[in-house]
Amino acid sequence: MNGLMLVAEREISTQVRTKGFVIGLLITVVLVGALSFAPKVFGGGDSYTLGTVNSQPLPLQQAAPDVEVEWREFPDEAAAKQAVLDGDVDAVLVDGTRVLTDGEIDQQLGVLMQSVNREVKLGAAGVNIEPLRMQSVGADTRYEAARTAIATILVFVLFFMILGQVVMVAMGVVEEKGSRIVEILLASVRPWQLLGGKILGLGVVGLINLAAILVVGLGAAAVSGLSADFPPGMAGLVVAVVVWFVLGYAFFATLAAASGSLVSRQEEVNTVMTPLTMVIMGTYFVAFYAGNEPTGTLATVASFIPPFSSMIMPVRMAATEVPLWQVLLSMGLMAAGVVAVLAFGATVYRRAVLRTGARLKLMEVLRSH
Repeated sequence: MNGLMLVAEREISTQVRTKGFVIGLLITVVLVGALSFAPKVFGGGDSYTLGTVNSQPLPLQQAAPDVEVEWREFPDEAAAKQAVLDGDVDAVLVDGTRVLTDGEIDQQLGVLMQSVNREVKLGAAGVNIEPLRMQSVGADTRYEAARTAIATILVFVLFFMILGQVVMVAMGVVEEKGSRIVEILLASVRPWQLLGGKILGLGVVGLINLAAILVVGLGAAAVSGLSADFPPGMAGLVVAVVVWFVLGYAFFATLAAASGSLVSRQEEVNTVMTPLTMVIMGTYFVAFYAGNEPTGTLATVASFIPPFSSMIMPVRMAATEVPLWQVLLSMGLMAAGVVAVLAFGATVYRRAVLRTGARLKLMEVLRSH
């Protein structure tokens, strides 16, 4: 283990000291923070379509001039409910005491209606005022939009993080092999230590980037007020994202290292990495679909199949409530897949990394001793 840790420390120190890493991390942090504040900065004035039943419209625009409000009158509560369910109106004020919505009312609209209602009734009566009662007439969709947005962002983060780190592993293996540095390193450590140390070290670098994205993103969301729309269980989701990133990275990085060991020139990396890149891309597309249809058959089945589960299951967890047994089963299968791939990748790497010259064929390497 000492050899493995030494290689890992070398990889970490080499990467984090480069200007590219520091500049890239700073740019990532700034972009994530900016995206968290973008809705507030570029959102502009909001507009709502509201209805009334046996009520006078509330003077919302007097309290918030930048908000556009269109009022519609309905003959009875049944017609108002149908309009809410059809999405024709955002909310309906009934009898001056209740507000009909489909799921949870928009946070800004709810606060505005409550405050204006209180001001109007205080001016008229000067007595204790009961707040408006919010009544959902449809399914509870209070976190639906937030879950979809989080799942979409998660797809991009996991895809680019895993793909970026995997490419770095392959390039590092080819660089060491092509420059013959690997021969010097293997004089001091075993092949599995060199492979494991490289994967571990670059994985830590990836975790540093992921941690920066999560910390800055969640912090900026809290400051900007976006965190108020987050569904329950965000802490568990953050932990799950880290675990799934580690599993997905370990799987793909091992295959990338094995692929890189088959060639000796950087120009050949793209060729040997094409099949693996296609698998990662396929995982990304299915995960993107899962963000919109998390309970669909394709998303559900794929979330149990390694390595697709490394992206799809965390996206499903963000987009909807997933039973704990499904998460644990998927995680167990993915861990078993990682173990199998590690054994396979270590064999290929050990037999191919010292063989220079023309590109090696995988079957020839596996048959060699």
